[in-house]
Amino acid sequence: MKQKRGMLLTLVFVFIMSLFLGACSGDSEPADGEPSNDVADGDAWEDWSGTITVWDGPRWADEEDNKYHWLEEKKEEFEAMYSGVEVEIVQTPWAEMGDNLNVAIAGHAWPDIAPVDISGGAVSINHIEQGVIEPMDDFYTEEELNDFYPNALEAYMHDGQLYGVPNSISVHAMLLNLDIFEEKGVTPPENGQWTYDEFVEKMKQLTDGDVYGFSTYLLPGYYEAWPFLLMDGGYPLSDDFTEYTFDSPEAISGLQKFIDLKFEHEVAPTEMGGPNVGEVWQAWASEEQRSIAVQPWATWAIVSAQGEEWKTNFMVAEYPTGDTGEPITIGGVGGWVMFMQEDNHKRRMVAEFLKHISNTEEQFTMAQHYGIFPALQSTAEMEPFADNPEMARAQALSEQAVMLPRHPEWARIDEAIQKELQLAANGEKEPAEALQDARQEVERIIGE
Repeated sequence: MKQKRGMLLTLVFVFIMSLFLGACSGDSEPADGEPSNDVADGDAWEDWSGTITVWDGPRWADEEDNKYHWLEEKKEEFEAMYSGVEVEIVQTPWAEMGDNLNVAIAGHAWPDIAPVDISGGAVSINHIEQGVIEPMDDFYTEEELNDFYPNALEAYMHDGQLYGVPNSISVHAMLLNLDIFEEKGVTPPENGQWTYDEFVEKMKQLTDGDVYGFSTYLLPGYYEAWPFLLMDGGYPLSDDFTEYTFDSPEAISGLQKFIDLKFEHEVAPTEMGGPNVGEVWQAWASEEQRSIAVQPWATWAIVSAQGEEWKTNFMVAEYPTGDTGEPITIGGVGGWVMFMQEDNHKRRMVAEFLKHISNTEEQFTMAQHYGIFPALQSTAEMEPFADNPEMARAQALSEQAVMLPRHPEWARIDEAIQKELQLAANGEKEPAEALQDARQEVERIIGE
């Protein structure tokens, strides 16, 4: 009898403790439509204290030329909301962001948050599969996820899970220096639309001994020239990313049209296809040095061309259409990723900071000051470019955007291809030879 009573008391004790521990963990089903990643800890994450490390590159400057002021303001706001939290900002030049992140990942010393375009190679699908990047799905309600543009969300999806917070969409556009058009008596394309033949004809009209119609550069990670390569239907890899396809007749035809601008039509300077980004920009934007009428740029350049330092009389146009009959541009999606966390409370706190810097209002601020297009439909509905027709025009080009392949080794594949493109642009190889010569190295990378 005593033994049965003892067993009964033990069972009662275990039952009471299980209720107590369950209450402490908050491990219950979330309410419909509510985030669920914090369910293991209830609201206890709000009491977490510690440091959140954020890497970021320079953005727009304030009156004191501080290009990190926006993130510093967000840091102060967040620290005021959560008294135990300190946000450490690590200023990292954009040109060094990818290499520094790769070093940090290799050394298991990654930040908590960094700005990353997953297709850009700074982090890859391999890193996701290795568990370096935290999934974000559970920190967002279904309603919040539906607010993102589908192509922006898709850029950060892998195996059905979201690995990042889309913050911006970018496209490349043709920028026309209207002062040079006026000086040469050349009419800009109506509505910014032109075929390749119409484009060549206007470039010829703009070109004389002092001015060329067109120029751009080639180097890994930069895609200003690539819409020419895609204009006849070419694409670097097969749909499943298992085959190299950039030596197809369509891709060779596109590269040939790009190279012809320099060697056959003679509307581009000998420097076209070189790696000097700054000199190309100044040749278009600097009033003292301008000698190029048309250049393709990512959308940040529109904001720069509207600023005081590089203020330029310009318009935005589409890339010329090729054999596909449709204008094509290259697009990208930028955003933030959270790196692997050991502490559930910190994981939830880091997610809160990510949402704090990427919500509807912050994307509106980014759009107005940093020249990027919002990834949230609620931000677009606020019409951030209502008073900026050139940015509004560029935003419309996002519908023509072709995204880069999301192969985990895209950065290496890109480098192999860009090296051959430079040889073609220098006249050292024919377009077909260059794209065919890239095959061996790209196939070696794909086959690893």
